[in-house]
Amino acid sequence: MSEGFEHLHPAYREYACLADHERIEWIRADRWINHRRAEAALSKLEDLLTYPKRDRMPCLLLFGDVGMGKTKIIRKFVRDHPAVFNEGTGVTTMPVVAFQMPTQPDEGDFYDELLTALGVPQRRAGTVRGARNLCRRLLGEMNARVLVIDEVHAMLAGTYRQQRIFLNTLRFLTNDLRIPLVCAGTDEARMALLTDQQLADRFDALELTHWRDDQAFRDLLASLAAILPLRQRSSLSSAAVSRRVLSMTDGITVRVFRLIETVAIAAIRSGREMIDEESFTADDLVLPLVSMTVKAQRGLGRKASAAV
Repeated sequence: MSEGFEHLHPAYREYACLADHERIEWIRADRWINHRRAEAALSKLEDLLTYPKRDRMPCLLLFGDVGMGKTKIIRKFVRDHPAVFNEGTGVTTMPVVAFQMPTQPDEGDFYDELLTALGVPQRRAGTVRGARNLCRRLLGEMNARVLVIDEVHAMLAGTYRQQRIFLNTLRFLTNDLRIPLVCAGTDEARMALLTDQQLADRFDALELTHWRDDQAFRDLLASLAAILPLRQRSSLSSAAVSRRVLSMTDGITVRVFRLIETVAIAAIRSGREMIDEESFTADDLVLPLVSMTVKAQRGLGRKASAAV
């Protein structure tokens, strides 16, 4: 039934046989899409997971602009190493413990979020010290091997004193637990960590930069073309389409995926069943807000140049 869709990866050809509404639903579903940068980040995280305990454990800062896929990578890493409950011993092993930084660098809120990630719904009444000791005990009992804090740039919402306390908390955790610490955030997180030299010296930094018009980006677009359930061959990885997508997204990963999702759904609804350069210029195309804004700014820039 899936014969005739040789332009698609064999594992995805069956989806091109679905009804239009089912294919649209499939396109809109949240899924992991692998690419070179994600593979590099996951490889670094895997390396930290196997690191033996020592006095100064290596740490990693994964940073980049909003929408570059940091949280997606972290969630994939957590899925690859889920918590496991041993019915015989009644003990849960959690190799990767990941949680999001609270909106302000409050030590009590920080331990609340960590306890929630460990399966404790809320901190019991008591002191911050009690919550800290509980986290230390649980992380040891659960054999945690990597601690991940997402949106770590939120620490900058606090006062200078709160930021110092939070940075001291991070240093305490790396010293006490002797497990790698992974922080993810924007470039502001990098600048904040650099204010504590002792802590910064423990971190490697991996930046997720904007996509450029190169082979890596064309490979990403080719991968998307091979899985989208369109019934005709698309020219997503052509030079013209690559430049068009970059101009409308500024190379931000989440914008790229959202834009491709939009034109793919439009291709199904219109009956064109493929994506090419024309797909991004249709008058009836409802673009994502950012892409629409970037497109308008590009147009204004061209008009200004012509006027001069």
